[in-house]
Amino acid sequence: MQRHPQTRTRFGSLEFGVLVPDRADTWTRMVYAGPNRPLAPIGDPYQMFQKLYGKIKDRKLLLSVLDAVQEDLHNLHARISAEDRQLLEEHTTFVREMEQQFRDMDDGPEQHEMPELEPGIRAENANMPVISKMQIDLLVDSFRADYTRVATLQYTNSVGQARMTWLGIKEGHHGLSHEGDDNLEAQDKLTRINRWYAVQVAYLAKRLAATPEPGGAGSLLDNTLIVWTNELGKGNTHTLRNIPFVLVGGGLDFKMGRALKFPEVPHNRFLLSLAQAMGHPIQRFGNPDYCGDGPLTGLS
Repeated sequence: MQRHPQTRTRFGSLEFGVLVPDRADTWTRMVYAGPNRPLAPIGDPYQMFQKLYGKIKDRKLLLSVLDAVQEDLHNLHARISAEDRQLLEEHTTFVREMEQQFRDMDDGPEQHEMPELEPGIRAENANMPVISKMQIDLLVDSFRADYTRVATLQYTNSVGQARMTWLGIKEGHHGLSHEGDDNLEAQDKLTRINRWYAVQVAYLAKRLAATPEPGGAGSLLDNTLIVWTNELGKGNTHTLRNIPFVLVGGGLDFKMGRALKFPEVPHNRFLLSLAQAMGHPIQRFGNPDYCGDGPLTGLS
């Protein structure tokens, strides 16, 4: 999420996914536009690419056609009568105006170079690392183009059984998360899985840090806040206590480089802090019973 999200952009938000199922229920959604208004993540990078750039590709094709039409009209000009030439001029003016309208659009093809995706990647468990990279690259590019200033990236779904075979782990992530704390082998595998997720967050941060802020100072990371979290504090007990939130970036002016503990504090208050830092003066987020003390203090 970036500064000043109230500025109107092409998309209010973008929801990216990695190996998310097509079905729509509370097990597959983490983003909502309002009460009972879930926003489905797009787990197919090619579909997301089409959403971001499909119209631009069509516009590029149409502009090339219009250029060819302009050339044909010009070649005809000296070969026809004066009466037909007047009609030709009207057609030429119409084509020229149409072409200018396309070039004046905010997301015109001349303003932003489209990224390239590796072709033929299927939505399969073994391709999870590749799909993750593709989606992160598209997310960063959507910020660079200022198509949106709020985006989410969801990996799998609740009770998802992703198997991190590229880490040498055959068991499903969900099954491992329910093993007891005394199962040292399972704990080692969970640590390796969480380290892999940390690498994905690091890649996102590095991409943002390496991308200059369009029309401004610093990098995209200087003006973006990454929030990395999990839906539970602990998988084998399903506890909602001690849920970790990792913040990276300077987007909302929170102080970085430290660890803070808020014992028995509902995370609604943290979400309220995010909302107010983004310029929304709301006094509650979700259940008001968990927002009574307002946003968290000490973040900035």
